[in-house]
Amino acid sequence: MPAFDINQFQIQLHNQKPRKILQTALESFDNIAISFSGAEDVILIDMALAIRKNIQVFSLDTGRLHPQTYQFIEAVRKHYGIEIELLTPDRNMLDAFVKQKGLFSFYEDGHQECCGIRKVEPLRRKLAGLDAWITGQRKDQSLNTRQTVPEVEIDSTFSTPSHTLVKFNPLLNWTSAQVWDHIEAYQVPYNSLHAQGYISIGCEPCTRAVLPNQHERVGRWWWEAGNKKECGLHANNKQ
Repeated sequence: MPAFDINQFQIQLHNQKPRKILQTALESFDNIAISFSGAEDVILIDMALAIRKNIQVFSLDTGRLHPQTYQFIEAVRKHYGIEIELLTPDRNMLDAFVKQKGLFSFYEDGHQECCGIRKVEPLRRKLAGLDAWITGQRKDQSLNTRQTVPEVEIDSTFSTPSHTLVKFNPLLNWTSAQVWDHIEAYQVPYNSLHAQGYISIGCEPCTRAVLPNQHERVGRWWWEAGNKKECGLHANNKQ
């Protein structure tokens, strides 16, 4: 990884616009990738391609996504003419888990173990080979877990003693309304489930539509109590 002063970059990028943060990220790191799953991430792809054409994009294929999400991934690939690497769970880990607990154990004992196998482990494998990654997380996605997240940080979840990983969050201070304004203005592709009341879209068994004026995370893991609804990709990161 190139020399990187995290404190200096946090000061430099604090409250900056997404394009400025993206430009700094892509100019500072060659070995960097965009994590793509939702509406926010396509905006990052849309903006990043105006800065650098050879961007690296990956997406988590848990094996439990909605059909519309797979169609969405393909639409983004064709629209921008880019490669999207699909990360899949370790077969042995997943087979053992399903044999022991079945396909819907998360309704009984929580989503963390399933997310750990289907999301966190494949992501960990991918990030081990990167110097930095770019995410579409926003503060207003979770009022309980993302309010202290900075625009750039050392990834405390996926860094190791021998591998420091930097994480950029260009859309951190955008609202959902700003995201959709950009999608409409620039004709950015989006998941057709959004038109059916889905806002935060994850795996099919763990996602449902929300009612008007409900917070977007209400539709994720709705059977679980509490408001700190994270799958493990971002929850442990801190400034």
